Amino acid sequence: MRLKGPLLGAHRGVTKAKTFSLQKIRPKLSHRRRSFPNPLAAGAVAFAMLRLRSCVVAHLLSSPITSHGQTLRRLLSATTAVSPPTGFAVEEYLVDTCGLTRAQAVKASAKLSHLKSPAKPDAVLAFLAGLGLSSADVAALVARDPKFLCAGVEATLSPIVVELTGLGLSRSEIARLVPLAAEHFRCKSVVSKVHYYLHLLGASEKFLRVFKGNHHLLSPSLEKVVKRNVGLLRECTLGACDIGKLAISLPRMLTANVERIRAMVASAQALGVHPGSAMFRKALRSVALVSEEKIATKVDHLKKATRWSDADAGIAVSRWPTVLSLSKETLQRKSDFLVAEVGLEPAYIARRPAMLSYSLEGRLRPRYYVMRFLKENGLLDHDRDYYGMVLFSEKVFAEKFICPHKEAAPHLPEDYAAARRGEMPTNFRFI
Repeated sequence: MRLKGPLLGAHRGVTKAKTFSLQKIRPKLSHRRRSFPNPLAAGAVAFAMLRLRSCVVAHLLSSPITSHGQTLRRLLSATTAVSPPTGFAVEEYLVDTCGLTRAQAVKASAKLSHLKSPAKPDAVLAFLAGLGLSSADVAALVARDPKFLCAGVEATLSPIVVELTGLGLSRSEIARLVPLAAEHFRCKSVVSKVHYYLHLLGASEKFLRVFKGNHHLLSPSLEKVVKRNVGLLRECTLGACDIGKLAISLPRMLTANVERIRAMVASAQALGVHPGSAMFRKALRSVALVSEEKIATKVDHLKKATRWSDADAGIAVSRWPTVLSLSKETLQRKSDFLVAEVGLEPAYIARRPAMLSYSLEGRLRPRYYVMRFLKENGLLDHDRDYYGMVLFSEKVFAEKFICPHKEAAPHLPEDYAAARRGEMPTNFRFI
């Protein structure tokens, strides 16, 4: 085993490549240790060897290569010739090897005061390096859960990785899971919990996305909290797909108090959206974690911005609950355009509330200009419905209303593109 000079001197600013042989160093160190006249010299050698271990671990953790586990263990075993005579400097290890700040290390070291040597932490770092965690991930993990460095690799961590791999997670996905799970990854119950969420959400990527938004996903009891919440949602005729979508948009919903879930269901029903409706999931999303007072305020803003009556607002919300999530300013601008320029009645819009979901600059206004231009030039039937033109995808809209008129209106594609950028082409300036 031969190490390059920059590795051994990484923390001392050494840049000139120089080859050292650990096999050659160790006999010399042993000889010098026997000939030292006082313990201070022996301590200096011990400190040097610990410094070497620190450099080796830190270098491999910062490397992009993910298959360092075996190499790291060999290197660490090669640097155990001398043990520290005065104990293990935990705080220095956390800073130099794990990448923690001094403040983080001071706080974390209090939970690791029982450690007498770096043997266990080194083994854990070798395990993490083998999984492919970056140095930043390792630092974040150790800062959050210092006791992770005390976990048994062979008895706990490695078996958990094997079982998670058996559930279908790749090693890169497990590497993403470890910093998020932190202390929960040290518990073997993590496997059964991950298995449940994979079955519920349908894919590991969805699980990791939800878990990223709710680090407490592995904390509560599955039986007492999560499964009870899921059961309540299923009583509302929500299927696994809808529950999965809700969990992605509302990660904390699965671990919320069950009474809060019941309140969400009641609020959705109060909006006129009933369980079994295709809009029920969106209604839950709109009222999630919002008090009844705030919901009432949103409905009031909705009516003022769109000039809707109570009946109109009720129809709009029941057909498209997401309308409640739009800001008062956005509703006002879109409603003013649709009523004042397009000439639509507020009641007409209330029965087609999804119209308000489209961008004013990117779709509503440019398509109105195209429709009006075509009608005024006799290229489109005057009875053509504006709402129908709004619903088409960009590709279909171009095929139906832009491309067929290239000869009669060769400028139309450029004018439409300009209108979508917020510009006003001359051909779209109507009297």
